[in-house]
Amino acid sequence: MSTPTPLSGGIPPPPSRSLAQRAPDMLVWGAVIVLLVISFKPVEMSNLGRLFSNSENMRQYGAELLRPDFTNIGLYVSQMWLTVQIAMWGTGLAVLLAIPFGLVCSRNISPPWLQQPMRLLMNLLRSIPDLVIGTFFIVAVGLGPFAGVLALAINTGGVLAKLFSEAVEAIDRGPVEGVRATGAAPLQEVVWAVIPQVAPLWASYALYRFESNSRAATVLGLIGAGGIGQVLFESLNAFAYQELSTIIIVIIVAVSLIDLLSQAMRSRLI
Repeated sequence: MSTPTPLSGGIPPPPSRSLAQRAPDMLVWGAVIVLLVISFKPVEMSNLGRLFSNSENMRQYGAELLRPDFTNIGLYVSQMWLTVQIAMWGTGLAVLLAIPFGLVCSRNISPPWLQQPMRLLMNLLRSIPDLVIGTFFIVAVGLGPFAGVLALAINTGGVLAKLFSEAVEAIDRGPVEGVRATGAAPLQEVVWAVIPQVAPLWASYALYRFESNSRAATVLGLIGAGGIGQVLFESLNAFAYQELSTIIIVIIVAVSLIDLLSQAMRSRLI
């Protein structure tokens, strides 16, 4: 590759790459384009025109949503608060699961014979949708918010375990070697050299998941796991679009406040 000649202002031009160097990128993006073309018909992208041909139905639906009914606002706020509580407990239990699992899944902490099976287990927990896990726990413990808490804890535990393990794998080995030089046991190395390095990042990951769990808990309400999602589902079935509009407003306000609070807390961790 030729050395770039500086521009008149003394700033060198961007480096140029040969065709052989660009070929892998071109193959990847070409494959993406081919996949999009292949999936055009299966996902029925040809129905895009219906957005405009059925515009009158959309206008009627939108007109109903623009007239919220605040008669039962107290009920909706209380159910939204219940949804937030489900997300809080689900995330809290997930963190308790993810801390040991994240350490065990870390390549620089755990031996391969233990690390690989645990990684497979965490992949399994992450791959099962919340709704499926929630349905399983509803069968086990009955309808109500506790099933939602357990569903969020299991799925989020798998996600956080992966994030926690990646944070551990990126630590500075210096403090670990320093603690080891004092004759500390492996568990003491983790407590005194690993945890202090990753704790702020772990807390930030947990806050991110709490934000997403606040929305996921709403969806879990559709299968009877309690909270605002259950009220939302009932309004949809009854075609009570004015009540639905109020519920959506409550959800938007609550999620926005949670996002703002989470951002403020994460900024103090950095």
